Amino acid sequence: MQPSRRRAFVSQALLTAGLVLLWCLLWGMFDLLTLVTGLGVALLVSFLFYLPAVELSGRINVWRTAVFLGRLLVDIVRASAEITWLVLRPSFRSSNALIAVRLRTSSDLIMSWTAEAVSIVPGSIVVDLDRTASTLYLHALNVHDDSDIEQVVAEVLGTERRLILAIGSRTEADALRHDHDHVSTGRGA
Repeated sequence: MQPSRRRAFVSQALLTAGLVLLWCLLWGMFDLLTLVTGLGVALLVSFLFYLPAVELSGRINVWRTAVFLGRLLVDIVRASAEITWLVLRPSFRSSNALIAVRLRTSSDLIMSWTAEAVSIVPGSIVVDLDRTASTLYLHALNVHDDSDIEQVVAEVLGTERRLILAIGSRTEADALRHDHDHVSTGRGA
C-alpha cells in the first residue's frame, strides 16, 4: 500500500472510530448492538456527507491527556455546583456576556475540541467558531464585570492549552510560549 493511501486509510479509520465512540457516548452504552449501529452510522455519515480532512499531529501525550480529562471533569462538577447555587439563591440576577476569544491554534481539531470542551461545562455555550480567524464566540452566565470576562477567557485558553499539550503538534506546543491572548466582548442582560 502506498504511503498516501495508507495515510488516507488510517485517517478514515480514526474518523470512523471517533464517530463510533461518539455514538456510544451519546447512547450511554458500549454493548455489541450500539457498536454495530454506531459503525453503520459512522460509515453512512462518512460516505454520504463530505467531511474535511482533519490533520492529526500524530502525537498523543498520555499524561497530558489524563490531565485534560481530569480537569474537564473537575470543571463540569464545579460549574454545575455554581450554576445550581446561582439559580437557587433568592437574590439571583442574571448577567450574561457574549465573549470572543482569539485562540492560539489554527488546527481545526484543537479548535473543535476546545469548543466542545467549553460547551460541555455548564454556564457557557459556544455560539460560533470562526475557523479563519481562530476565534471562538461564547455566551457566558454570571458575568458582571471585566474581571469576570478575563476569567472566562483564561478558562477557555487554559482548556485550549491543555488540549494542545495533550494532542497538539510540537510546533503548537512551542508556540504557546510566544503567543498573546486577545479578547473582545459584547454585553447582554
